[in-house]
Amino acid sequence: MREPSKSSSSGPLVDYTTFARTIYETGVLSDPWFDGVERFGLEGVVLSPRLANSLAVAAERVAYLHEELVRILLDEPTLLTEFYHLTPCQYAMWQAAGGLWHGIARADLFLCQDGRIACCELNSDTPSGQPEAVILNQLLQPRHGDVDDPNAGLERRFIAMLRESHAKRTDKPLTSVGIIYPTELTEDLGMITLFTQWLEASGIAVVHGSPYNVHRTRRGIAVLGEPVDLVIRHYKTDWWGERLPVWDDAPDYLDPDPLDEPLRALLTADICGEVTIVNPFGAVITQNKLSLAFFWEEQHRFSRRSQHWIRQYIPQTYRMSSLSPDRLRAERTQWVLKSDYGCEGEETICGPFVSDELWQKTIDHALPERFVAQRFFHAQPDPMGRLTNYGVFLIGGTASGFFTRLSPQSTQYTALTVPTFVAR
Repeated sequence: MREPSKSSSSGPLVDYTTFARTIYETGVLSDPWFDGVERFGLEGVVLSPRLANSLAVAAERVAYLHEELVRILLDEPTLLTEFYHLTPCQYAMWQAAGGLWHGIARADLFLCQDGRIACCELNSDTPSGQPEAVILNQLLQPRHGDVDDPNAGLERRFIAMLRESHAKRTDKPLTSVGIIYPTELTEDLGMITLFTQWLEASGIAVVHGSPYNVHRTRRGIAVLGEPVDLVIRHYKTDWWGERLPVWDDAPDYLDPDPLDEPLRALLTADICGEVTIVNPFGAVITQNKLSLAFFWEEQHRFSRRSQHWIRQYIPQTYRMSSLSPDRLRAERTQWVLKSDYGCEGEETICGPFVSDELWQKTIDHALPERFVAQRFFHAQPDPMGRLTNYGVFLIGGTASGFFTRLSPQSTQYTALTVPTFVAR
């Protein structure tokens, strides 16, 4: 497992400005810089077949752990109310989904200094990175020599997953898809464009919109007045529901109310079998980081094999409310505090990388029921001292591609996205 990935660049050297122009010309990615800093690396990561397989296996096992978690909660519903702090709308999402949560996900994996593979989380709600993963590989594979593109089948597998998800709900063919996303944000427009191209190339009509464009009709769900068979939900579960601060000194959100009308329309249509939703709203649980704490605090409820995988891949994680403030204060360098639905930035506080003062402030003001403490692990740095986050895409539980980022710190804000290949 200690085989390192390699950076390789045997093709002609391309300057970044020329490459950025090529990126623009794809019509999918339009942001090769972030705050004036290059977003992409021209030298990709080349995985050995052994390491690529180990990462894929780890991601699939982590996905299985989340499936077993869902089954446990379905069998013992009281655990849901005892362990989680769902709002009424979040609980409605869970109930309506009936245990369905997965279509596409991304497991964020790290190769540790001791050779282990650690998964800091499974992004099962609205995973991103597909356009970068696919297009960087396509553009830069020729300059990396004799390598395979592990993302070449992502389009085929994604479309097949949508068709299979729909076929399990109805005998009607999949002819139209609505992509629902936060239209006021631009960061995921590349993904929306890529998905649209894939769907239209498969003969499936596409309509885009925000949750406010979703309505239920006598025929089912319509987006901007156009009936759709399936909804690709790229709008976070915690944004559909009530938005509550995770800090005791934070002001309320400017838009704290749930999107009750469009949410009611989708959940009702889902229950009635009128529409297929991918990812299903059951991701409100699998995306919640309290689930990572559930793996460790309720480990005895899992199968023996899953207990082994929890210890093997999931860093020790506990509800913040389960650990005393004194212990967290004394063990700052050993923990990372994460809010239940936060992604990064102000809601992920990495103990080894912050001051005692900031750590104390975090302990004082974080709402313990909304945070988990995850054991800090030592990732193996690359030759330039950067940490490598191997994002493994899962489609229908099967590893289907890589999205790799290199970062000097734990946060992804400064990460450099690079293509990922597998040596032949």
